[in-house]
Amino acid sequence: MMVARDGAGPKIARTVTSCAECLAWGLTYARGVCLACYNFSAPRFGHHVGDCGACHRRVPLKDGYCRLCWCQAREDRAVLAEDARSRVVLAPYLPQVRWHQLFLAGMTQRRVRPRTTPRRHGVKGRPPKPAPPIAARPSVIGIQLLLFDDLPGRDYRAVRVDLRRQPAPDNPWLAWALHLAHRLAEVRGWAPTVRRGTQRTLVRLLAHHTVGEHVRASDVRAVASGYSTNADYALEILRTMEHVVDNRPTTFDAWLDAKLTGLTPAIARATGRWARTLHDGGPRSRPRSPHTAATYLRRVRPALVDWSTRYDHLREVTHDDVLARISGLRGEARRGTDTALRSLFRWARRNSVIFRNPATGIRLRKRDYPVWQPLVPTDIAAAIAAATTPHARMFGALAAIHAARPGQIRALQLDDVDLAGRRLRIAGHERPLDDLTHHVLREWLAYRAHRWPNTANPHLPLSKETALGTIRSAMRSC
Repeated sequence: MMVARDGAGPKIARTVTSCAECLAWGLTYARGVCLACYNFSAPRFGHHVGDCGACHRRVPLKDGYCRLCWCQAREDRAVLAEDARSRVVLAPYLPQVRWHQLFLAGMTQRRVRPRTTPRRHGVKGRPPKPAPPIAARPSVIGIQLLLFDDLPGRDYRAVRVDLRRQPAPDNPWLAWALHLAHRLAEVRGWAPTVRRGTQRTLVRLLAHHTVGEHVRASDVRAVASGYSTNADYALEILRTMEHVVDNRPTTFDAWLDAKLTGLTPAIARATGRWARTLHDGGPRSRPRSPHTAATYLRRVRPALVDWSTRYDHLREVTHDDVLARISGLRGEARRGTDTALRSLFRWARRNSVIFRNPATGIRLRKRDYPVWQPLVPTDIAAAIAAATTPHARMFGALAAIHAARPGQIRALQLDDVDLAGRRLRIAGHERPLDDLTHHVLREWLAYRAHRWPNTANPHLPLSKETALGTIRSAMRSC
């Protein structure tokens, strides 16, 4: 006989015998029945006591049949089912039950592992772990250089270390990485789950790390995904240690390859070189914004797809082709396509891809910029009231009242807001703080302090991603 508690009630005797309802031999749970029958007869399910339609016993019923008959009908279906429908429908087999297959129930008991630490009375949660020992870069006398750069990576799946029950492996590089992770967690106010996930990722990556070995960024992402943690934190620590090689394809290259599909090989090759020059820069040109490179390519792609059906190279495109393409557009689409085509053919002429620039001599009418009208107070109040979060209300107030651009709002720092002096500095210019903006900023700062109390990010707007990040100078001093 065993003694257990039924919820918060008194102790209940549990014996090994036959269940009073399903007749299964095993350990009873309560009232002489097994755990499955105890849950089956719970009041919330509405299985009232009655005469079973198959075995005629007076027990709790579900749709007129007891739990034992439902189990037997499931066994009969596995043997007698002939088509796909009969394998999923159970009701036709219930009236045909004439015997029951007895079975065992409740024969296994889960036993938790004994506690490794003494119980702390009156204190909630697990006791905090001690900080890792202070470590620095290990001294290296000599490094064995790799003969080949494309060697297969290490199989990190074979590394099995449980930091909850055993110490970290004795590796100087791992000790240094764990020290850097601890310092970074203190500076950025990481949550305990983020700390544990980053530590486990570093342990698996650096448990058998040797001098001169580098960790691939793709392996870091694969290991971190197994612990449901952000791989960027481990990558930042490994970059500080100078032990990571970024072998991942860039997002721009993957996007560019998709945009060049459907073009002839010569046109696609020239367009790809031009787009990469805009994105990465060249010997005589600076890199443009990634948004500019993507926008230019989206503008010229319809024209390039059309020309690829008739031409094999950009040299075959004429002035009339460019003019016809631009004439069919209106507004901002026409002006953007003209700018992108000029950039493409200017680059192609400078790099001797074409002999003559077909976009030369095309002039568009001067753009008439609209005159923006100021918002009335009722419109501003309605826009602020429509925002449902403090984050949205802050952005709406700064944009509607102070005409701040998105980049200027993202660049605001805590030092730019002076609530006591009612001053606000946007893009280096001091502005008076009106009552509505003052109220919205106070609300946002209170929410920011409550939501991320330990963040070290000095920027005014925060999110759940940027709250854990800041500059890396605190780590380089370790």
